Amino acid sequence: MRRSIWVWAGLFVLAIAGSAFAWFWFSGGSGEPSTELTTPTIAGQTTTTGGPDTTDGDGTTTTSGGTASGPFVIESEESQATFTLNEVLRGEPQTVVGATSELAGQFVLDLEDLTQTQFSDFVVNARTFTTGSSNRDRAIRGPIILNSATDEFEFITFSVKEALGLDGSAAVGDTLTFRLVGDLTIRDQTNEVEFEVTATLVDASTVDGTATADVLRSDFGIGIPNVPSVADVTDEVTLQLEFVATSS
Repeated sequence: MRRSIWVWAGLFVLAIAGSAFAWFWFSGGSGEPSTELTTPTIAGQTTTTGGPDTTDGDGTTTTSGGTASGPFVIESEESQATFTLNEVLRGEPQTVVGATSELAGQFVLDLEDLTQTQFSDFVVNARTFTTGSSNRDRAIRGPIILNSATDEFEFITFSVKEALGLDGSAAVGDTLTFRLVGDLTIRDQTNEVEFEVTATLVDASTVDGTATADVLRSDFGIGIPNVPSVADVTDEVTLQLEFVATSS
């Protein structure tokens, strides 16, 4: 009788543990965005027209003539944000890539003085990352990793503070290489990050390029669920934006 009680108690504990594990692993929601992704604005944005100078109520200035070009707005259908890390899955080394086209941002170029280039924030919907594994995707959206199933942490934001190496002038056909320094916010953690950017002025209305940075997931409080089949997940993560931006 006593043995039977201990057996049932053990099964109960295993059931509770299994339920807790399942909650942590599968509580990542559907992956559908709850908030429509809109393009962030540029504070004090300057654009160019042929008319007289005007200033809007939000501080946006429109100048007549000049060399400003844009704004160039990221086309999400032609762009993607990715993260890349390495793990050992069932004893085999794996490279994991998560990708989403849910990203937004814009910038204004001054082709005669690139130091005057202006940037909005850049935003990625972290809830919509996919990796080719539905179980992994749910875990990524869950509370231990990105917690992006909650509305509070649905978005990752990069706020530009400084552009390094973006100077001189440029013309259509040129490729620019520079660095963007800014604050990257993932979940409730913000750290200064530097992206290496390569951008090509394809024509007067199109810019395409990439922006890449290496970060440590531990710096953003991102853990990994204790799953028997997964081991040795790297702390270093490569973030990349592959973007096409157009102006009308």
